[in-house]
Amino acid sequence: MSSRDRKKASVYRKLQRLRSVVNSTAVNKTSIIVDASRYIEELKEKVEVLDQETGTSGISTSQNPLPMQVAVEALEKGFLINVFLEKNCPGLLVSILEIFEELGLDVLDARVSCQENFQLEAIGGENQSNAEGIDAQMVKQAVMQAISKWSENI
Repeated sequence: MSSRDRKKASVYRKLQRLRSVVNSTAVNKTSIIVDASRYIEELKEKVEVLDQETGTSGISTSQNPLPMQVAVEALEKGFLINVFLEKNCPGLLVSILEIFEELGLDVLDARVSCQENFQLEAIGGENQSNAEGIDAQMVKQAVMQAISKWSENI
């Protein structure tokens, strides 16, 4: 078998592998590649949706010009809240702490940096008056709303 035949066989095997990964029924190379391209775009859209649902992506919209990351994880009795904004935001900490109070969360531990950017890692424990009834998604939405309202006022 010549070098050219081996390369051709290798390309064929790789195209067939690609075809099976993207669940393509196409037969020719061009159609397989087009199907793969569509599949990649679908995956990108799914990643964007998941990022928006989890709050782990850099969110920057016309409504909220500040790129931010908000992640909330449920703990045994409370939540771990992480907030990151690319620029320093004087007054934002107060807005977020007010939201914690409204939700009935006591700040048990917190680390904050307001140098070049804004970073907050806090553990919020549910106080006795609100022992149940809020979940991580509610906390995340409330924090994101606080950031949005704060950015509207700057």
